[in-house]
Amino acid sequence: MAKLLLAFVLAVLATAVLAETPEEKGLAIAEAVERADSGWGDMKAKLDMQLRNAHGQESRRALRIQALEVADDGDLSLTLFDSPRDIAGTAFLSHTHALTPDDQWLYLPALKRVKRIASANKSGPFVGSEFAYEDLSSTEVEKYRYRWLRDEDRNGAQVHVLEEHPAYPHSGYTRRVVWIDQRMQQPVQVEFYDRRDALLKTLVFEDYALYLDRYWRPARMRMQNHQSGKETLLVWKDYVFRTGLSARDFDQGRLKRAR
Repeated sequence: MAKLLLAFVLAVLATAVLAETPEEKGLAIAEAVERADSGWGDMKAKLDMQLRNAHGQESRRALRIQALEVADDGDLSLTLFDSPRDIAGTAFLSHTHALTPDDQWLYLPALKRVKRIASANKSGPFVGSEFAYEDLSSTEVEKYRYRWLRDEDRNGAQVHVLEEHPAYPHSGYTRRVVWIDQRMQQPVQVEFYDRRDALLKTLVFEDYALYLDRYWRPARMRMQNHQSGKETLLVWKDYVFRTGLSARDFDQGRLKRAR
């Protein structure tokens, strides 16, 4: 009897040692999401940006984006504005990094100059939208510290809910809470909390579709600012993958020549 009791106690202790902490589980989920979305190479897409102020007034912008996956670092992306006329020709270049501050530049055609976005200013709004510059960087696992909160049902789908704390300086957020669809391994909602830890914005991803039989991409991304009452909707279309882009297509010198 004593031997059986000892064996039971040892088994319980072994299980406790092997059990994941919420932090370990959160990190494991984030790593699984990154693995599931690796290998797409490069991508081009068109976007319709719809801005709505607190009074319900709307304006629209047409954009194009191209991105390149970089092994062992963050992705490269170039965003071009086609309309309206007062913003046409504006270009935004982002070199995301895993462990060092991102490099970001904005070309303003009216001034014919390239403006570097300082690390301390990346919490500011991107061209008048509810997306901050830091929201437009690719999400590298090393950029956050993770904590699994729970699993739950969301509209009939099973999701993980993670709390993420920025590990990089100058973030405009104290934390993010992210809902990750367990089947797609993609986010379906993100809550952003400001430096006072008050809910600032909610981003909802809608109408995912599968590309290359592996990669899920949303058709709509809706960012709502709870403090200002403003909202930005990004409608994605014409996704194309593996078009032959290279790092040369994301050189800073391309900003002024991008069309």
